This record gives sequence, structure tokens and C-alpha cells, in this order.
Amino acid sequence: MLMPLRSRFRLLQRRRIEPLQLQQLHDNLATEATLNTVYLILIVGSCAIATFGLLTNSTAVIIGAMIIAPLMLPIRGLAFGALAGNLSLFRQGLLAVMVGTVLAVVLAAGLGLLTGISSFGSEVLSRSKPTLLDLGIAVAAGGISGYAAVQPKLATSLAGTAIAVALMPPLCVVGLGLAHGNWSLSLGAGLLYVTNFLGITLACMVTFLLAGYTPFKQARKALIWAIAFTVMLLLPLSVSFARLVQQTRLESSLRAALLTRTITFQSLELVSFDTDWLSTPPQVRLTVRSQKPVTPKQVQLLESFVKREMGRPFTLIFAVSQVEEVTRNQTTGSTTYDSKGSERVNTAP
Repeated sequence: MLMPLRSRFRLLQRRRIEPLQLQQLHDNLATEATLNTVYLILIVGSCAIATFGLLTNSTAVIIGAMIIAPLMLPIRGLAFGALAGNLSLFRQGLLAVMVGTVLAVVLAAGLGLLTGISSFGSEVLSRSKPTLLDLGIAVAAGGISGYAAVQPKLATSLAGTAIAVALMPPLCVVGLGLAHGNWSLSLGAGLLYVTNFLGITLACMVTFLLAGYTPFKQARKALIWAIAFTVMLLLPLSVSFARLVQQTRLESSLRAALLTRTITFQSLELVSFDTDWLSTPPQVRLTVRSQKPVTPKQVQLLESFVKREMGRPFTLIFAVSQVEEVTRNQTTGSTTYDSKGSERVNTAP
């Protein structure tokens, strides 16, 4: 099994790239990594769209910001510059990425302060808990992005890889967290951004190497550094992945306990169940339908039950949509208010 792989790798290394092809790739990547007005406008536009999408918890709006994907392009130039030992291209790409990163964080923080919204939805919270799965996504998307650079016919796939790896939304979450002093949110989103950045960089390097655009001897040092930085992420991402598995199991047990072992939920219809693990204690938001209102006393009893069953406290937040049954035989009435503002029902004859 290993011998055919080694043979194919040697064949790839012997592949000769014409100087014209190499120069064309260099010129294209240098153009993409240029820090100019167009790039800055795309950063500002993409950041504004992503931030507003995160604040409104709109997946469609966030995807729109991902498609613009201004940060993806200089990362490819940075990767090729490091791999080929081209310091000029490497510095050019690094500068563009750094300026774009800082600008996005500052703009997102400003928009977060301006709007004053400090309660975030699932789109924000989901980007604060990176795991090994996110690294895998970044590596796969980075490989496709690098291959699209050496195969111009595949340039249209860049939008899809940008959506998959999502560089801008994590930066916006970092800014929103800083705006409201939520350090755990900013650190988690920052780790996701670094994971995506290193995953894309490493995958692009490997793709350019396998495509024969750089000899292995020349690329070895840069490749080792990229692998070393990526390996450093494995520990926090592994811990986060183990925590995700544990939280998923705990959430499943909590849901089952509420639905099958409490009297309250026998008269409720559960619509959605979402847990905010960043809060202390974790907040469980339950959207339910009911013919009767849920009282604070019921919530208190349920929280006591959950603490006994799960071995840790949870804060339960109910969003109740009341269901009223209406038939044609019911008496019709109209509601009016007297001079003191009291409600009075007038029954029709």
C-alpha cells in the first residue's frame, strides 16, 4: 500500500513545471495578495455584512459575507511565498492578512458597541467552540483553494471553499466579544480563526508542492514550520472536541429526562431545545407550545429536578407559545376597558 503512494509522490516531484507557468502563478498570487483599496473595501463590506448577520442570527446573510472571501486570497500568496522562499510575496501576503484581520476585528467591535446588542444567538455561539472537525474542514477547503490556484478552470469553486471554511465570521465574533467584554467568546472565535488560517496555509503548501511548483528540498523548512504550528493546535482542539462530545451526550440526557420524567412536559409540546454552554451555569432555552402558561414555580421545580438528575445546575428559560382551541359553538365576546383601565368582557347575545 505504501509503495504505490511513494512511487506516485516521486512521480509528482519529478514533474517539470514550465517557467512560464511558474511565473504566471506567481503573478496571479502576487496580485491577489496586494494590499490596495479594492481589498480594503471588500474587507469592510464583508465584515459589515457578517456582523449584521451574526447580530440578527441570519444564516443567509452570513453566507453572503463568506462568498466575498477577501482573506482567502492573500493566504494563498503567503503560503506560496513561504514554500518557494519568496520573501517578497510572503511579506506581501502576511501584511494583507494582518491588516485585514485587525480592520475586521475593530469594525465588528465598533458595530457591536453601536448596536448595543449583547445577547447573541446560535450563529455567534457556534463559532466560539472550535474542534478537530473545524481543522479538518479548513485543511480540505485549503487544499481545494490551492488546487483552484493552479487550475484556473476551477476558479469558480473558490466561493464554495470560502463558505466552507468561513474566515470572516470568526473575526467578527472576536470583535463582538471584545465590544461587550466577553473574553471567552473572543478567545474561542480567535482560536477558530487561527485554526482556519493555519489549516488553509498548510493545505495550500501541500497542494503547491504536490503539483510540482516547488521542489521538496526548497519547501521542506517552511512545510515543517507550518506543520509544527498546526500540531500546536491539536491539544486545545482535542480538548474542545472531547468537551463537545460530553456536552452533546449531557444535552441528550437532559432532554430525555425533561420529556419523559416530568409532569410539566406531559402538557407541553417541545418545539426547540438550545443550550448556551458559555454561560455559568449553562442556559437551556426551551421553546414550547402549551394550552396553559408555565409558571415561575414550575421552572424552579424543574431546575431542582435537573440539578439532581444531571449533577450540575442549569438555568431553564421557557419561550411559551400558548395554544387556544376555538370551535364554532363557542360564545363570541369582545374585550373592552373601563375608565380605570380594567379589562371587561362583553358577551354577545
